[in-house]
Amino acid sequence: MIEDLDVFAVVVEQSSLNQASRLLNLSQPALSRKVAKLEEQLGVALFNRNGKRLELTAIGRLTYTFALEQRQQQLRFLQSLNRYKSEEQTTVTFGASLTTLQTTMPPLVRSFTEKHPYAEVKLITGKTHEIVNDIRDKRADIGIVASSIHESGLVCVPLFDDHLELVVPKAHPLAEKKQPGMQQLQGLPMIMFSKGTWYRKLIDDVFHRYMVMPDLRMEIDSFEAIVRLLPICMAAALLPRSYIGEQLLSSNELVSLHIPELEQTRRTTCLIYNEAADLGTAARQWIADTTAGFKSRKPMIRDANIRVEDNPPVLENEQWPTEHNHNFNVD
Repeated sequence: MIEDLDVFAVVVEQSSLNQASRLLNLSQPALSRKVAKLEEQLGVALFNRNGKRLELTAIGRLTYTFALEQRQQQLRFLQSLNRYKSEEQTTVTFGASLTTLQTTMPPLVRSFTEKHPYAEVKLITGKTHEIVNDIRDKRADIGIVASSIHESGLVCVPLFDDHLELVVPKAHPLAEKKQPGMQQLQGLPMIMFSKGTWYRKLIDDVFHRYMVMPDLRMEIDSFEAIVRLLPICMAAALLPRSYIGEQLLSSNELVSLHIPELEQTRRTTCLIYNEAADLGTAARQWIADTTAGFKSRKPMIRDANIRVEDNPPVLENEQWPTEHNHNFNVD
């Protein structure tokens, strides 16, 4: 039926069976049979026949609109098919810790899939040393870790520096403090990351350094869960600055407070890969684009929050005529 719909659309656009038959390289009787076959399949008359003159019926105009939509869909499909055939078929395995996976990886993976929509993306998680092992043993192609790695055979590219900040509900007593100090965290009800995570180590170290003992209410691995529980429990949390965006704070009725001593929790998030690995063109191009994007902070990065600009590829569609003179002669 798709072929017959296209033939029907050409007849309408040429305003002449004779001209349409020449364009389609069909005899006029063969063309008439195709139109008649389409009418039989649809169970409606597409034309009113007045001698040699044909006029589109109301359902004929609707069918013509549908035929144009089908033509455009076919064009988009063929364009996508050509891109698929021409693009290198590749599989890229990313590795990241659970915390890095929640904060840094989503926009980076999105930037890769937007540029390489037909590449297969795999993602493995683990602690920093486990991701390093995966990169070294070539179980993963590219790793994102919240630490600088100095190991022979591995390339470590610094992306951005980050540190912890205090986050509390807007109704919290500390919310009005312009710059609270570490001692104000003493006995403070808090939700923390689970032990064994990189962020928990940073938090424990800074509390030990300033001899602060908060009131630990919960230990959770999920950033999202911590954020959602803060207003409910009226508790505080120390979260990485890269995760704290204005939208996240406002939508959860939270505020972020800067404590100068927490700048000592600064760490560098890095991209790592094995220099001996047989990385494909897509993976190497993504490494180059990501590195350049973080260095320039444009267009991929804005301020301290990691955000990839939404610029999905625009598909160029052929513009089809929307109006025709639907009265024509069978000449």
